[in-house]
Amino acid sequence: MEKDLDNNLLLDVKELAVGYETGVVARDISFTLREGDYLCIVGENGSGKTTLMKTLLSLQEPMGGEIRTGRSLQRSGIGYLPQQTLIQKDFPASVREVVLSGCQGRLGRRPFYGSAEKQLAAQNMKRMGIERLSAKCYRDLSGGQQQRVLLARALCAAESILLLDEPVAGLDPVAAADMYELIRQLNSEGVAIIMISHDIEEAVSYASHVLHIGENAWFGTREEYLAQRGEEVLRP
Repeated sequence: MEKDLDNNLLLDVKELAVGYETGVVARDISFTLREGDYLCIVGENGSGKTTLMKTLLSLQEPMGGEIRTGRSLQRSGIGYLPQQTLIQKDFPASVREVVLSGCQGRLGRRPFYGSAEKQLAAQNMKRMGIERLSAKCYRDLSGGQQQRVLLARALCAAESILLLDEPVAGLDPVAAADMYELIRQLNSEGVAIIMISHDIEEAVSYASHVLHIGENAWFGTREEYLAQRGEEVLRP
């Protein structure tokens, strides 16, 4: 990623195309992300939402366009909460171990976690209200508790931005509402959010901005999205 932005602009994405060796999945994606923004990415299944996130994380190369990052943003400043697989849900490690693993990017050449990483993990477990679960096995937790653990893990990696891929998928309505509120609170504390969600109406209600990926990509404020796209784009 090219780095030459100033002030509070974290990301400036222009005419981005994303995809794989087999071809482009989505193109003409342009948006900005500033400190404190809450960006909701919506679109039909297969439209390229997760592919976009992986491209923003430098897990795959863009097929075209550019991604520019602010000078204050380091790669270690981005936390990622991917969609969970069945294997991940059955992971045989303690809550503390899972959360602490989010600090790996901070180790540099050190082979072991130090007091700073352990303190950060403890702070984020407390922040997510799971400190009492620290010794429990991750796979024995409920779906909502597991998502809190993974959010704490992502916070250990994040300084500026959290990327969340379907963070309420598979949760019951109460746990989903709880997760949305946790994310809203983090955003109110200054963490910029980029979130993919199929729950468009609920997710957009929290967002400051919306990126709609599809045949005609669109980016704007939540108010502009609701006014210009209306009920038609709110249908999954």
